[in-house]
Amino acid sequence: MRVLLISTYDLGRQPFGLASPAAFLRGAGHDVVCADLTRTALGDDDIVGAGMVAFFLPMHTATRMALPVVDRVRARNPSAHLCAYGLYAPLNASLLREHGVSAVFGPEFEEELLATASRLEAGGAGSAPAADALPRVHFITPDRSGLPPLTRYASLQVGDARRIVGYTEATRGCKHRCRHCPIVPVYDGRFRAVPIEVVLADVRAQVAAGAEHITFGDPDFLNGPTHARAIVTALAAEFPGVSYDVTIKVEHLRRHDDLLPVLKATGCAFVTTAVESFDDDVLEHLQKGHTFADFEAVVDRCSSLGLALSPTFVAFTPWTTIDRYLRMLGEIARLGLVGAVAPIQYAIRLLVPDGSLMLELSDVRRVLERFDGRSLTHVWRHADPRVDALQRDAEGLVGSRLNAPRAEIFARIWGLAHDAAGRPAPALEPLPSRATVPYLNEPWYC
Repeated sequence: MRVLLISTYDLGRQPFGLASPAAFLRGAGHDVVCADLTRTALGDDDIVGAGMVAFFLPMHTATRMALPVVDRVRARNPSAHLCAYGLYAPLNASLLREHGVSAVFGPEFEEELLATASRLEAGGAGSAPAADALPRVHFITPDRSGLPPLTRYASLQVGDARRIVGYTEATRGCKHRCRHCPIVPVYDGRFRAVPIEVVLADVRAQVAAGAEHITFGDPDFLNGPTHARAIVTALAAEFPGVSYDVTIKVEHLRRHDDLLPVLKATGCAFVTTAVESFDDDVLEHLQKGHTFADFEAVVDRCSSLGLALSPTFVAFTPWTTIDRYLRMLGEIARLGLVGAVAPIQYAIRLLVPDGSLMLELSDVRRVLERFDGRSLTHVWRHADPRVDALQRDAEGLVGSRLNAPRAEIFARIWGLAHDAAGRPAPALEPLPSRATVPYLNEPWYC
């Protein structure tokens, strides 16, 4: 049977969420077409010829962008069995079904997609309820044939040089329960490890296709520290010229301090870490598991090792004030992180999707206005209109200057924030200089 797998957005990387199920489906004899709509157009022939169409929804933006495509597919091929899968599929199950999606699978989706396709081919009714809401997948090596080449995706920028980037996953889910995280309502503190041999086989195939750097997309690479050490040690031994990047909680960077030299020695180009805020009470509201002092210690430790950090923030929350925002900027400058922070981080606003644990907090419920079916979020308004206005101004500035130097954007944001506070912006001291931080050159959104 012809199966069409569609990705609408995946952070500028070649979608693992198409390559992995494609391997399962092709291995069972199904004819699979992978359509990454960030890089290729979706042809009517692909739509009309498919018996099953499945949409990969790993994040909020991908889900929003998928809805009109679902409508188009349903109109062009009303007999096709429509599925949605990935982290954001169960969070938006009711809305997806309103658009004609028959089956909704979570982020452990490969074998469920295969079972559905096989039932349809045999003349059955398609989707059957999973015995487990989070089934355990027996992973196999992803099949990336039919996807655009890696050269068409985001690359690693290292000074003036660019490196071709591949992407894989060593684990899924997370042991932690950060309140604002969309992983928590689905995984509820569980995580799953991908076998080392599968991870390395996927890396091997991408290196053969030209990859010079690998992004590990795990929500937290050190959820399984022994597993992580084994993977990076093996990667460095087999591919000594290939660098990589990982995402790790501040809490884990503190707890597993002994692994930081291993990351540096095995070619880690940078570590993305979700700092979110410099205010301990906000961190407590978000249940992040670290304090500002913890982050300061991580900055010092990584600096001593020459291990680059790429901090991320939720800059605008119901607890943000103009003074707190100014403090965030001041600390970023003091810690020498201006070159390490992607400009979009200065404008990120707390997302409250359906099912978010943020809805447990009375402070959040108090500022909610309505659920917006277009943005798929609960719209909230800050008690201080100046904060919302600053967020809009910061977002407009960053969006219009995507390729501007980071120090230049920081200076503009510094001025905007002081304007919002109604006071003149002090002259910025010469910004502390750390080594140039490598970064992926396609801006990302949640």
